[in-house]
Amino acid sequence: MSDIKQKFGTANQAMTITLASLANTALRESTAVDNTTNLFEDVQISGKIKTAAANVSATGYVNVYAYGSADAGTTYDGSASGSDAAYSGEKTNLKFVKSITANANGTTFEFGFSLLEVFKTIPASWGLVIENQTAQALDSTGGNHAIVYQGVYRQAG
Repeated sequence: MSDIKQKFGTANQAMTITLASLANTALRESTAVDNTTNLFEDVQISGKIKTAAANVSATGYVNVYAYGSADAGTTYDGSASGSDAAYSGEKTNLKFVKSITANANGTTFEFGFSLLEVFKTIPASWGLVIENQTAQALDSTGGNHAIVYQGVYRQAG
């Protein structure tokens, strides 16, 4: 009999989401990630977001939400589209993940979380929505923002 061990998928899988110059109070959704082949039991997500060079609110923050699909990506939570696009659906129909303090000018704020903590079971397709509440548009350089993931599953070892 062999042990069941945790195994990690490829690290630093980039999510497609355009965060450069995201306007204050605007929301942006990522392209959905298809989990039907890998069947990850969890997904570790980390990211970085850089604030504007000036006039960021001392109480600024960025919210992270998640959406999923139970019908192979035909429909998503909160009427998300599954594409890298502006999000205009209801935030209350998404899964709230966390608020990231983003209260200093020209500063990179990093974050991370486990998707399993959000969904309890990883959906067949899933994605993220980012909401800017910093009082200014986010930094305009695309490379100053990134969200990556790494899948986790089990193997007999």
